[in-house]
Amino acid sequence: MNFIFRLKTRLLHLLLVLPVMALAQPAQKVPDTLEQRLKACTACHGAEGRAGSDGYYPRIAGKPAGYLYKQLLNFRDGKRSYPAMAYMVAHMSDAYLKEIAGYFANQHPPYSAPLPSEASASVLEQGRLLVLQGDKSRNMPACASCHGKSMTGLAPYIPGLLGLPRDYLIAQLGAWQTGSRKAHAPDCMQQVASKLKPQDIAAVSSWLAMQKVPDDSIAPVLKADEYAQLPLNCGSVAP
Repeated sequence: MNFIFRLKTRLLHLLLVLPVMALAQPAQKVPDTLEQRLKACTACHGAEGRAGSDGYYPRIAGKPAGYLYKQLLNFRDGKRSYPAMAYMVAHMSDAYLKEIAGYFANQHPPYSAPLPSEASASVLEQGRLLVLQGDKSRNMPACASCHGKSMTGLAPYIPGLLGLPRDYLIAQLGAWQTGSRKAHAPDCMQQVASKLKPQDIAAVSSWLAMQKVPDDSIAPVLKADEYAQLPLNCGSVAP
């Protein structure tokens, strides 16, 4: 009986003392670094912004800083609609959004190998032609005429299209068509997307998603005198 009494007394003592000891421990100090503050971004977009694991959240690492900054502004200002992003950036200043964009633009982790495509050879060929040549009969410029011959983008405002999942590409082209994704007028991507048929979107997305990203994937800078050579006037692309 004495043993049981002592055991109960000891347990009661521990129950009373442990919470006090926990409160007495110094709080863990979280480093106030930009990388630490961007944990909310990498929670979805992956470490260093290399892409989420579910095939929906895109790679943002290495994208041109000007492009990333404008997308953050678009989420904050309602031109792009995704509740989690809109909530995160709702009260962030322009300066902080630029800091976020600059951080991820300077990250260059390796790309994952593209997944094999289930699309037929004819569908992939249709996608290749639209990406590299466009369709003159519909006055549709090639993707490569704006996004660069290697499809890795043109800094500071035009993103690369390689290394992105097929489902993400389909979703974004669909968003341009429906108007749930917008850009500053004139909205050139909306103009292009409005001419795409469902089979065009499937073909382009399938072909792009299966392309290997070149070793030198850093977007070259679009020079001031080259803006006039772009096939469309884009409000989001300004010298």
